Amino acid sequence: MSGCVSNSTQSSELDSASSSESGSDELVTAVGTHGGEPEAGFDPIKGWGNSREPLVQSTLFKRDSQANLINDLATNYMVSSDGLEWTVTIRNDVKFHDGEPLTAEDVAFTFNTAAKAGGNVDLSIMEKAVAVDNYNVKFDLNDPQSTFINRLIAIGIVPEHAYSDSYGQNPIGSGPYRFVQWDKGQQAIFEANPDYYGQKPYFKKLTMLFMGSDSAFAAAKAGKVDIAEIPVSYANQKVDGMKIVSLESIDARGISFPLQANTGKKSENGYAIGNNVTSDLAIRKALNFGIDRQNLINGALNGQGREEFTGVDKLPWGNKEAIFQDGDLETAKKILSEGGWTDTDGDGIVEKNGVKAEFTLLYSATALDRQALAVSLSEEARKFGINIKVEGKSWDQIDTLSHSTPVLFGYGSLDPTEIYLRYHSKSYDPSNYNNIIMYNNPVVDNYLKTAITSFDEDTANRNWQLAAWDGTTGFSAKGDATWLWMATINYLYIMDDDLDIGTPRIQPHGANIFGNILEWKRKGN
Repeated sequence: MSGCVSNSTQSSELDSASSSESGSDELVTAVGTHGGEPEAGFDPIKGWGNSREPLVQSTLFKRDSQANLINDLATNYMVSSDGLEWTVTIRNDVKFHDGEPLTAEDVAFTFNTAAKAGGNVDLSIMEKAVAVDNYNVKFDLNDPQSTFINRLIAIGIVPEHAYSDSYGQNPIGSGPYRFVQWDKGQQAIFEANPDYYGQKPYFKKLTMLFMGSDSAFAAAKAGKVDIAEIPVSYANQKVDGMKIVSLESIDARGISFPLQANTGKKSENGYAIGNNVTSDLAIRKALNFGIDRQNLINGALNGQGREEFTGVDKLPWGNKEAIFQDGDLETAKKILSEGGWTDTDGDGIVEKNGVKAEFTLLYSATALDRQALAVSLSEEARKFGINIKVEGKSWDQIDTLSHSTPVLFGYGSLDPTEIYLRYHSKSYDPSNYNNIIMYNNPVVDNYLKTAITSFDEDTANRNWQLAAWDGTTGFSAKGDATWLWMATINYLYIMDDDLDIGTPRIQPHGANIFGNILEWKRKGN
């Protein structure tokens, strides 16, 4: 979730990289800024490829470039009338890379093991997965949840016969690429799976270099990589023989506001709860209406992003009625004044009952885009009397402060369950930052519960929308102003002029550049 950025560089990276001239059907990439080298290896149960293209493993379903559900291993699925049983039928012609057939037993094993592991994908709604026969698997849920389909997209299937704690170091799957080698800290190499059941990939060899963004750009300039992810600050760079491609995303940057005042209460881990400034609705609303989001994008993101007001504006469950005119300094000042916040000492910062309108904003110290956004936001807030002090910290440090201090987060998923987990009163779980602000609005809770249990898409989407704003209340800025959403970011890539990446999938938080890898090819081929 944190989308952490690593700028560490191994001295041998450029030397070990294969030149793009080594073969037209070989691809060398440096796109690890948001994917990075997986600490636990290439194991979907421990997070590899979750909700993204895992390359080595197959998933039951995928989403196409229009976010429509499409089959991968699955050929069909059915849901019982009470929503508690999901039965998925899978293909009968799939083999793992070691030649063993993939069956429903492997699917059930994968999901049951992932549920026990408590990994990145929340499977708490699932009681168990059972293989009905070789090609049908049944998922028993403890509560009807229409969004469970997204769990069936998120996890790559592993072989029961070849799975162990060390699986991620030498993975076996059934996906379009098979694992060849992993030189830790430097690169991983994959080769096309000759027995793949789907469209055969154009690129027969894929080398994934692990390097920071500056090193990736240098490697691209040196002709050592075919495609590299680069920072937004490089958007206007020119490199002979290469092009820069900017992909819009649903990856939103937003700030969590602790909603309770600081009364001395502690969390279960002994961390302070509450903030005497952000607990005031006038502060939260003034920030939402007063900042100019386009200014933030133009400055901090070098123009590479779009305004964001609810965290899900671009998605079917986003509520257009919750969007408003921002950059309105007069409205912001009026909100503060009517809320009792005035500048009595002439220092430019408003106060209320002796409390200054100032707070610290935390961001991941390794995320340069978040640092830039935090600094730009601070400058915007000063215009109407709020002082924001920005601090970069590690996520371990942020964990101890997130109940009492606003944090700049990144979110973006095609699964609306994310909304439920962020705002439903009973979803609080600090280990996953679920409802970290401890929001509790019974009206919103009702909308969220209706949405997540409804199997009619229109009904579900309408209730997601009403949770944001129903004309009277909601989690958006027009209602309780629980978060300050600022922008969705673009992902930037520099690539060979002759590289055709087709129609990329919608880019979620953390990107999914390999989502349509089967469409990739060299122009003219």
